[in-house]
Amino acid sequence: MSQTEPDAAAQSQPHISDTMTGAPASADAPADASIDEPANVPADASSSDAASGGNTKHALHTNLKRGMESRHLQMISLGGVIGTGLFLSSGYTIQQAGPIGTILAYAIGAVIVYLVMLTLGELSVAMPVTGSFHVYAEKFIGPGTGFVIAIQYWLTWTVALGSEFTAAGLLMQRWFPQTPTWVWSAACIILIFTLNALSVRFFAEAEFWFASIKVFAICAFIAIGLLAIFGVIPMKGYTHAPMFGNLTKDGIFPNGFMPVFATILTVNFAFSGTELIGVTAGETRDPETAVPKAIHTTLWRLVLFFIGSIVVMCALIPWRQAGVGESPFVLVFSSIGIPYAADIMNFVVLTAVLSASNSGLYASTRMVWSMGHEGMIPRWFAKTTRHGVPLLALCAAMAGGLLALLSSVIAASTVYLVLVALSGLSAVVVWIAIAYCQIVFRKRWIASGHTAAELKYSTPGYPYTSWGAFILCTASFLLVFFDKEQRFALGAELVFIVLCYGAYFVQRWWRKRHPREEDEPLRLP
Repeated sequence: MSQTEPDAAAQSQPHISDTMTGAPASADAPADASIDEPANVPADASSSDAASGGNTKHALHTNLKRGMESRHLQMISLGGVIGTGLFLSSGYTIQQAGPIGTILAYAIGAVIVYLVMLTLGELSVAMPVTGSFHVYAEKFIGPGTGFVIAIQYWLTWTVALGSEFTAAGLLMQRWFPQTPTWVWSAACIILIFTLNALSVRFFAEAEFWFASIKVFAICAFIAIGLLAIFGVIPMKGYTHAPMFGNLTKDGIFPNGFMPVFATILTVNFAFSGTELIGVTAGETRDPETAVPKAIHTTLWRLVLFFIGSIVVMCALIPWRQAGVGESPFVLVFSSIGIPYAADIMNFVVLTAVLSASNSGLYASTRMVWSMGHEGMIPRWFAKTTRHGVPLLALCAAMAGGLLALLSSVIAASTVYLVLVALSGLSAVVVWIAIAYCQIVFRKRWIASGHTAAELKYSTPGYPYTSWGAFILCTASFLLVFFDKEQRFALGAELVFIVLCYGAYFVQRWWRKRHPREEDEPLRLP
């Protein structure tokens, strides 16, 4: 092992003792209740040193390598968020809420996700572990909730994988109409699987360049659009500079305020993926510096990209015509007179699909690995290759994506629609858990005799930031009930949560009746 790419075993988590301090005595009670020492073991500490500092079952993630840098972390988070929703579906969103309503919805959504990420920053720096969400939930809420959060987040990305593989095949039909769609979907599957199977460095580097293409395209769109808005570049249908008259031409809320509320729910889903920063923390070099930097830079870029793009779209295209059967990006580029605008955007959207599937497979794989490492599922899912890749978990994650792909074709009106509904709200459930876990973590940190100043990164504005994130996310989840089109998703999600808890307690009962010695994860040859 090289000194520049140490195993994640060299990274220790904070020692959270097994001493119960006022913890509830229930089946889902947190396993640990107090924090005994700072969560900042140096990156070059040996595994034996880390173990002696506090040997809990979460203390060592022995076989994954810290091969990601800050630039990878930022682009991975961007890549997980910027996708077909912005490039293809944004026009429909504008039609529903109007220009000002859409901008307002994205601004509110950005505030919500920013608050969540601030709470995640404190947890990820204090406990930089792969598959962090369910580890935090297990420790600070209870093992049952940890199991539910793990399944929820795995499902979110597994369903997304099936969608992205299908989309890749359809996009290639523009250039190769005679080739069956499944051929290109299969090619995408092989490419993404290979990138993830080689090493975490290969995955991160590929995602960096995939996301860079998307970012460049959005920056070019905003820059060229602004030139057209101010009349520097001629725009078809205008004899003068369009300026921003289209934003308020039919009133501030032309369809009323309720569509704005529905759009906020959609925006929360659009921003899901930023929490990938927490998933990657266990494989990031110097997480104390990289994670907070990635959180701040990623979110302001997302706000700039999403809101900037929407302002340009609404200013140049009447909102009633935005995205009707065609990407608003294509409409703007075509109206400005850029040749091959449709082909350019088809390439960009294809890149977005590859980026999203790359991030999705990584996230799904690490969640499977983490569940195996924590003993929630058979521990052999935590085995890794000599390059630090959890190959068995990768195969399991890809198998889930393939099942979602098949269900989207075979049973689109039944199974797949249910999976999509569950996937949409699962991300919000994870956000709620993140915010609450940080609140509990901080309380125990203070109760154990420490101060906020001892944390390498502390959530600004605590406790208002943390409770704000928790309340706003919970409201976003529950208020889905008032949107008739998404009410089904809420019902399906609540049933699924109950089933997940049921599966956990059945598993717990079975293990009590059939105890067996758990083996530590081993490296594959």
